Amino acid sequence: MIAAQLEILDLRHFSAHQLRPLLEREARMWKARLRWDYDSSVELLLKYLDSRILPGFVALDRGRVSGFTFCVYEGHKAVVGDAFSIGQDAGQSLQFTNRLLSHLLELLTHSPDIERIESQMLLYDVGEIEQSFVAAGFALYPRLFMEYDLTAPIGLVMESSINDVIMDGVEVVGWAAAHYQAAAELIHASYANHIDASINDQYRSLHGSLRFLHNIVRFPGCGVFEAGASWVLRDRVSGALVGMVLCSRVAGDVAHITQICIAEEHRGRGLGRALLRHCVGHLAQAGFSAITLTVTEQNQPAVSLYEELGFCTRHRFHAMVLDKKRG
Repeated sequence: MIAAQLEILDLRHFSAHQLRPLLEREARMWKARLRWDYDSSVELLLKYLDSRILPGFVALDRGRVSGFTFCVYEGHKAVVGDAFSIGQDAGQSLQFTNRLLSHLLELLTHSPDIERIESQMLLYDVGEIEQSFVAAGFALYPRLFMEYDLTAPIGLVMESSINDVIMDGVEVVGWAAAHYQAAAELIHASYANHIDASINDQYRSLHGSLRFLHNIVRFPGCGVFEAGASWVLRDRVSGALVGMVLCSRVAGDVAHITQICIAEEHRGRGLGRALLRHCVGHLAQAGFSAITLTVTEQNQPAVSLYEELGFCTRHRFHAMVLDKKRG
């Protein structure tokens, strides 16, 4: 093996053209490992790269572009969006990736204007990229990437109608833009004192929940939003939203559940289970072959529900958080 001669340089010195082969290689890995079509995300990222505004670093091995990492700023918060490298083997690839992350985290942790740093990189198993985060004092939250195989026999037992399982007083309604504000309010209320609000601080405020919802519906980071495969549960009397499930298309025949929540006062009625069964049944009829979702491992009621309905864990990854104000 030829020894690496790694240089770490500012990402903004590189063009989209120089980074495209690396990003296309990463996209193939997303498809193989997670069944996600990452191409639209690649094209969006390439546009940002050409604008030369993304903070981050590139790894050069003997002059060849071998890796990159970047972050985005949201006020006083930074989100480490991605890190990917190619070495002579898998071990060297991870070594390059961790070197890049060390540089980026050193920059962010020493930036006085940055009060919080978050990261979730679904592509990496637990234990592969955490060393730099641990060294910088990040809290780690194990999460599960789960998949439901709609081609398996169990998929046939899912119901396509919710009418028989929804309790009195609640109706299921297809997603509409008019639900935007009420949906954000439901998300904000549903995640009060929830473990996921420690992972993603957008859940802690209505403004943040609106931003979270906007990102799901308008941007391809979690796939292309499927309004026809997204529903809300509405109180028949008051019209208030009491639950929702939102889906995106992450590949031609693969859907991803980007959000599912039930209002606290309506939990324990089987609404979440019924909504999921309705969602799965609809996606099966629509010709999808698989559904994926992510869930925090510590959220055992949700994990148990998904497993009961037939979701299987494909792999474990970490959410990583550093809140400077909380120490």
